[in-house]
Amino acid sequence: MADERKSVQEKPSAPAIEQDKATSEVMAVLKILFGDVKRNFTIRLWNGMTMDPSPGQESEFTLVVNHPCAIWHALVPPNDLSMGEAYIYNYMDIEGNIYAIYPLLDSITRKFHDPVSVAKLGAALLHLRKYKDDCEKIAPANKAAELKGGKHSKERDRQAISYHYDVSNEFYKLFLDKNLVYSCAYYPTGEEDLDTAQELKLDYICRKLRLKPGEKLLDIGCGWGALVIHAAKHYGVQALGITLSKNQYEYANERIKAEGLEDTCRVELLDYRDAGPEGSFDKLVSVGMFEHVGEEKLQTYFEKAWRLLKPGGLFLNHGIACRWKDCKFRKNSLTNKYVFPDGQLVAISTTLKYAEKVGFEVRDVESLREHYARTLRFWVSNLERNHREALKYVDEPTYRIWRLFMSGSAYGFEIGRHNLYQTLLVKAPDGKSGMPWSRKYMYE
Repeated sequence: MADERKSVQEKPSAPAIEQDKATSEVMAVLKILFGDVKRNFTIRLWNGMTMDPSPGQESEFTLVVNHPCAIWHALVPPNDLSMGEAYIYNYMDIEGNIYAIYPLLDSITRKFHDPVSVAKLGAALLHLRKYKDDCEKIAPANKAAELKGGKHSKERDRQAISYHYDVSNEFYKLFLDKNLVYSCAYYPTGEEDLDTAQELKLDYICRKLRLKPGEKLLDIGCGWGALVIHAAKHYGVQALGITLSKNQYEYANERIKAEGLEDTCRVELLDYRDAGPEGSFDKLVSVGMFEHVGEEKLQTYFEKAWRLLKPGGLFLNHGIACRWKDCKFRKNSLTNKYVFPDGQLVAISTTLKYAEKVGFEVRDVESLREHYARTLRFWVSNLERNHREALKYVDEPTYRIWRLFMSGSAYGFEIGRHNLYQTLLVKAPDGKSGMPWSRKYMYE
């Protein structure tokens, strides 16, 4: 392609020569990265030059390199943050099936663990160093979270929650179900649609908790109020939800009022550490909030839950876990910087250790890993379909953050890197759990 341009113009201008040089330098890196793999994708450079899929392979997506600086920015250092930022800030784009890019990213990571590949890539990447500042010139405003105060102080946790959840209710409506349930749905057959599966999840939780009319239920991190509303309407409980998100708090109480449930249901803007008084709840539930707690606060979290429950009370903790070998908190990860600042995943064994340490008896642990992968695929599909509408409420980088995070999470659940557990705990200090002899009640 470069030879064709030169044949039209015998004496290329200086800018044209520089463009040809940039193209060859970028292509040199791409050939080291992808020359020895079966490529099921297309690469397109800023000037229209392409690297086609391998012979016999269909192109599942196109990786668009919008500027020579993109490759340097994505690979130096070679981690999820650098690669993610290259997409978020449109140095690179992903057209087509975004899920197909994740095995590719894993293969790139493996190359950086091979000394021979590192030597070749390092030499080739050095030629791109001169372009690195160009990305900063064309980047939009930084979208990273900037939190103040001590880690997991109440004020800093409030900032972290606001950063993620107070984006726009209208934005979340574009990809969540009709009840705005922002957590793993439940698919008994694997065929249910998102709305159905989320309603089934709400009822599944209520059955696991064995809710009875007149009982007091606390939902820690209640989101937009779907679970407390469902429990109050269908199980006759007195339900309280707490959240640190102002948008969720206002929306949930508006919906409660519209449903005529003010006498049995309410949501408060409250940190879980400030909930009380002690022994005031028959049942506790936490769905998708646990990831925000942080390992250093897990004992505080479970101690608080223990104190809030009456003897014989049940606590259902629904949260994401990492594989033991992958449970390393990285401050400069894509998720920590752009999605869940200060959030942390722990292994299920760590969760159970802290729950048992404060006195809880573990009665049931269920993995819903495949369920969350399916849920996330629904969310991504909805978001992509509503891309143009989403830009009425957020900017393009924010849209890209959510698209990348949710699709990457789906991939993580599908390959077993992440898991989702519902853990049922009982406060039985005298050994009297009051639990049935079988799990049949959960499915009736």
